[in-house]
Amino acid sequence: MNNEEIAEILDQAAKNATATQQLAEKHEFTLEDAYDIQRLSIDKRLARGEEITGFKLGFTSRAKMEQMGVHDLIWGILTNEMELQPQEEVNLDRWIHPRAEPEIAFRISKDIEESIGLKDIHKYVDAMAPALEIIDSRYENFKFSLEDVVADNCSSTGYVIGDWIDLNTEISDLNIDLRTNNEVIQEGKTSAILNNPLQSLVELSRLASKAGIKVKKGQVVLAGAATAASYLEKNQHIETQVEKLGKVSFKTK
Repeated sequence: MNNEEIAEILDQAAKNATATQQLAEKHEFTLEDAYDIQRLSIDKRLARGEEITGFKLGFTSRAKMEQMGVHDLIWGILTNEMELQPQEEVNLDRWIHPRAEPEIAFRISKDIEESIGLKDIHKYVDAMAPALEIIDSRYENFKFSLEDVVADNCSSTGYVIGDWIDLNTEISDLNIDLRTNNEVIQEGKTSAILNNPLQSLVELSRLASKAGIKVKKGQVVLAGAATAASYLEKNQHIETQVEKLGKVSFKTK
């Protein structure tokens, strides 16, 4: 089975909310192949009229890297079909086994075409906001290898972003929590995201530059999860609160 065929399987699994078996072990594709499969899958979305709105980062927790036996971050692509509006009510039937994670989002103000450092962030990013990402692996039982998850666009499924505020470089140790029906179910610190969420932008610039991809003005970047993900069920109000940044939520049905 070639990369195009694998991309078709994953695209259909996401489109029809039907899980598939893990693919990497049986079909023996590499991490490089996985990113090619991810690109081919996104191309199918673009052919259906979707537009790229940004990027998400994964394995921004050192503990998660060690758990998966990897030494670098992974990244996926966001499209406009994944974007939810704050307080929107969404039907869970559109996904397979979704979970929510609290995050910080950044808005790109100038194209990033090369690897940049922390000291340069303010030149390329003008705003930040509290955010929630919805992840939904297309694999059965939410189990996958590194190559599997990258091919599956790093489980990218949905996201919602709160009110944008001016970028502040002192966001490395803020409280952040995840709430279900007003009950706190996960608590963490923004330091869980590479010790400083802004470092995610540095790492994305490095990875994107290496892949020959431009991070464009107006796009958004989800920095990575600050806590463990929580399973979503129907009739929930899901909210994240980030110290100094505010809150954002959505509902399920």
